[in-house]
Amino acid sequence: MSSPAPERRRSTRRRPKLSYADADSDDEPERGGKRRRNAALKPGARKGGKAKGEPKRRRRLADAPDMMEEEGGAIDDDDMCASEPDPEEMQRQEEEEVEAALLEAEEQAKAGTLRARRKRKVATRRRTGLRREEGASESDDHFVGDPMPDDEARRRWPERYKPKDSDDPKSRTKKKRSNAAAEEEKEKRARCHYRSAIVEGATFDLGDDVYVRAPPGEDDYIGRITEFFQEIEHKSYFCCRWFYRVADTVITPKLLEVPDHEHDHKRVFLSEEKDDNLIESIISKVKITYVAPNLTQQEKAELISKSDLYYDMAYSVAYSTFANVPPENGGPTGSETTSDISCDNVDSSMEKAIADLPVPPDAQMETATLLDLYSGCGAMSTGLCQGAPLSGLKLTTKWAVDMNEYACDSLKHNHPRTHVRTEKAENFLKLLQEWDKLCKEYDVRNSTCLPRISNDDEDDENGVNEPLSEGTFEVEKLVDICYGDPNKIETDGLWFKVRWKTYDSSHDTWEPLDGLRDSPECIKDFVESGYRESILPLPGHVDVICGGPPCQGVSGLNRNRNHKDPLADEKNKQILVFMQIVNYLRPKYVLMENVVDILKFADGFLGRYALSLLVAMRYQARLGIMVAGCYGLPQFRMRAFLWGAVPSVVLPKFPLPTHVATKRGQHVPTKFSQCLVACDETESKLLDKALFLKDAIDDLPEVENHQPKDVMAYKSRPNTDLQRYIRLNRKDTGDNSLGDSTPKEGQLFDHQPLELNKDDYQRVQHIPQKKGANFRDLKGVRVGKNKSVEFDPNIPRQYLSSGKPLVPDYAMTFVKGRSLKPFGRLWWDETVSTVVTRAEPHNQAILHPNQNRVLTVRENARLQGFPDYYRLFGPIKQKYIQVGNAVAVPVAQALGYSLGQAYQQGEFSGEQRPLFKLPRNFVPVAQATATRLPQGSSAGEVVEEE
Repeated sequence: MSSPAPERRRSTRRRPKLSYADADSDDEPERGGKRRRNAALKPGARKGGKAKGEPKRRRRLADAPDMMEEEGGAIDDDDMCASEPDPEEMQRQEEEEVEAALLEAEEQAKAGTLRARRKRKVATRRRTGLRREEGASESDDHFVGDPMPDDEARRRWPERYKPKDSDDPKSRTKKKRSNAAAEEEKEKRARCHYRSAIVEGATFDLGDDVYVRAPPGEDDYIGRITEFFQEIEHKSYFCCRWFYRVADTVITPKLLEVPDHEHDHKRVFLSEEKDDNLIESIISKVKITYVAPNLTQQEKAELISKSDLYYDMAYSVAYSTFANVPPENGGPTGSETTSDISCDNVDSSMEKAIADLPVPPDAQMETATLLDLYSGCGAMSTGLCQGAPLSGLKLTTKWAVDMNEYACDSLKHNHPRTHVRTEKAENFLKLLQEWDKLCKEYDVRNSTCLPRISNDDEDDENGVNEPLSEGTFEVEKLVDICYGDPNKIETDGLWFKVRWKTYDSSHDTWEPLDGLRDSPECIKDFVESGYRESILPLPGHVDVICGGPPCQGVSGLNRNRNHKDPLADEKNKQILVFMQIVNYLRPKYVLMENVVDILKFADGFLGRYALSLLVAMRYQARLGIMVAGCYGLPQFRMRAFLWGAVPSVVLPKFPLPTHVATKRGQHVPTKFSQCLVACDETESKLLDKALFLKDAIDDLPEVENHQPKDVMAYKSRPNTDLQRYIRLNRKDTGDNSLGDSTPKEGQLFDHQPLELNKDDYQRVQHIPQKKGANFRDLKGVRVGKNKSVEFDPNIPRQYLSSGKPLVPDYAMTFVKGRSLKPFGRLWWDETVSTVVTRAEPHNQAILHPNQNRVLTVRENARLQGFPDYYRLFGPIKQKYIQVGNAVAVPVAQALGYSLGQAYQQGEFSGEQRPLFKLPRNFVPVAQATATRLPQGSSAGEVVEEE
């Protein structure tokens, strides 16, 4: 008779309860049809298995990051709402709404399946061990020697010797409610423990790494023996701690087929996942070597060559983490004869909050440089640089890259010390490679001077330049460098911007490198000065890279989305470009941000791909899903974040929420539910209350639909802690981007709405100023069957002065008439779902509660946590795009604090917990004082720009 497949139990890691409050029951269902259920956000068991099926939640084109080419057009057009919505955009948005509802229902069904049934995916191998023949005797499989002393066994594995559950009513009730999966999770009780066992004539000891028989159709598992014990019913078991191969982690086998990177087939990852198995499931020993991160490449190669497999990192399903192995678990094979660290210890999300926030003086802080890729207007790097000093790290945004010129203008204004480049990320990578070659060619690290090459006609006999003949141009100096095609001649290459003698900067031109070979001294001077000023980063010179590479290929507005091969779509390849820059510069830390759709579309392929690239580059990695509202904003906004860290440093944790957040319209992908950063049931009661729209914007001056001034004065003092904090000046928020330069206080920037056209403005004037108001409140509309709208046959259709209908047809038919979004008003006690990049009211709720206009750029910026001193540039529509694409600043601040903590710890110390609590006074709201109006100005007076 063949041996039975090993029994496997589910891990007992608890699933924390989310710190979300459901929206009020009388609130409209996300302003978009039927209210979605919250099953995907409910507490559940923390499991390592992988469910099948993933919703393909669509995303609006307006939310696409700045790498997308923006449409041109006159500035006047960018300052006014379109007279009619784009029919195709409306249709696609409608499809998104419908598909999202259907896929969420499917997601909930699959979430239930996942809880009811779990299939382990652990490490595999080629089958080399001999199988027990059918009908062979199992009597030879037995423990060796005397049982371990009872007191030692009970000390090392106390859970095994606990008595049965008591028969009190509470226990009986819990048992009745438990299902088969929960029963399977129960720890097996032991009669006694042993140190060794003989299986098929071979001796196995505690700490041995072994192949373990898998069920039919699966490759054998790989694990480490942590216990030998006789179960209470006299069956012989061993507990196995599993190793994972790359294909059995969140990366999955499909990613191993992607040709742009590869993983070592001998590399495995030690996990905290453990199962009890019958001892006859053991097949054979395997030599697995631990490779420490501090070894040289030669030492690592030698160790690996002498082993069957090796591991250099641990893997945890929680937060899809690949991290250094704790010292107590990274010793040589066979050394681990004690019980492992419990899952709860590794996965524990709770630790005491830091009572105070001691911030050292700048002179005592360690410093680090930051490169912000796909930077937009700089919100992510701004938050990181504000949060890092609170944990003792002075982080400076040295470089930033984006292809949206308006976003770059905003970043330059707010961060004048930063080298901002307006170009494609692909060209930036090429430029870095060419710049490195130039620095080596001119040996800028050691060079003193280059022999000067004189032209016969360059100087006269007195050393004074002769006047140039008409039509002759001479290089005075080089002022900039780029890679690409700045002159639009369809030839990419390295170019320099040239300042010509006797001409001013308006005559500067881009010239190719080959055309400047007769001016070697100018090139050398530029390269030397550029190296001194660090105009471009070199490999090893960057400490941190952050960025949000766009993935327009996952957008719901992309009708040609490639589900089978997402990387075949050029719109999804920016993740690869981002990682190529990381691999070239090799920073200590990496932080990538993206929409949660990368964890939903095509089974989360792009999220897994980003992880795969980092792990293949030997970076530690950790994936988390964060909600902006959990960090003190009246906006839900769920986003995915991926930490990376080289093996020699500490992998940053994710900061636990500080506030309750009201759930609005977004849900966690089932397969990545382990990545949601949330508090458990007890800790969530200690969080600050959720914030609402009123907390952020009710102190701002009233403005009209047409408001041409982009600089104003406050007319009142702040009313809430959030408003007091958001009005602080740069110095008080820890923003050193302007150095000692401090702008005038009392100036309010960008408090301008997108101007509604005449027809829409008249419609908005008819929308009641009450909670939940929208186009359904217009005359002639009534709610029919299935809560869909229809025209009231008893009321004649109303028309505007232009002759167009008061109630547009597109509003009546949007999402089959079930949507509440067209011309919807927000309300003071509501949380915004997500600040979007378009401010048009045709298919979204964006109207001010009691003013007949859309929210202004500044109001949207406040919902994103931008400080009021942060000024934006470009046409109105471009400002909305910059704000909508930004990372919520408080989220970036919290991540910056985490980065500073990891940076200060230096080398890895064995601490593996993925979450931590922020200090109680992390956001110094208590220090915020009411912003005073400038002397001599009165409330509401416009302060002219200098």
